[in-house]
Amino acid sequence: MSRNHLIHLLFSFCILIAGSVVAQEPPAAVPSAGSQPSPAIDRPATGPTQTSQTKDSSSPNGNGTSNDRLFFALPNFLTLENSAHVAPLTAGEKFKVVARGSFDPIQFAWYGFLSGISQAEDSEPGYGQGVGGYGKRYGAAFADGTIENFMTAAVLPSIFRQDPRFFQDGQGGFLRRAGYSVSRIVITRSDSGHHEFNISEVLGSAMAASISTYSYHPKADRTLSNTASVWASMVAYDTLTITLKEFWPDIRRKLKKK
Repeated sequence: MSRNHLIHLLFSFCILIAGSVVAQEPPAAVPSAGSQPSPAIDRPATGPTQTSQTKDSSSPNGNGTSNDRLFFALPNFLTLENSAHVAPLTAGEKFKVVARGSFDPIQFAWYGFLSGISQAEDSEPGYGQGVGGYGKRYGAAFADGTIENFMTAAVLPSIFRQDPRFFQDGQGGFLRRAGYSVSRIVITRSDSGHHEFNISEVLGSAMAASISTYSYHPKADRTLSNTASVWASMVAYDTLTITLKEFWPDIRRKLKKK
């Protein structure tokens, strides 16, 4: 999808900033002989406990989600930082938090921005130009994002009993943390706490791409190759987004200090 090219570039730029932020962080203190070892990289208990620092927007709230926002704007409610052993989400909670993020007021402006890029590039010419073409692109962009959000973070996680949350690691250098975040696209936690193949992301995005392509997008684009391209774009976008989520707490703290 051509409108994603600029977005990917922006996210890549943000990741480069994150790398520089992490590189400037002072090295962690070496624990004493009697101290407890740090939690494993793929456990949800990462970073200091809530009793040792002030609770922030990405710390888990009462229902196991957060109130965090990427760049203080875009909903980031399924990312947890400094999380202890939180309870799994129920199916109802998964749907509620996805709906909360998908229909957040800022999302309407975000999809308007994406539609403007698509209009300027005249991507999917079958939509045409003018107000009518922009309206169709806006509706398609909103539907694309919303359907994928529900499929990957609510519908399939409820069916396969997988946890749609991202547990920020926050330990080690840039490459280690980037590798951890990218691996979450194919590895996730089950509701019981085990690690398994992330069928919710892989199959959910494929189902969302199929629904999108063969229902409301222009007929000229309803091909298997285009469906595969849309699916690949969704996975690539999610990979960049989840990597940004890993480093966002570091960026946020730097911005707040300044």
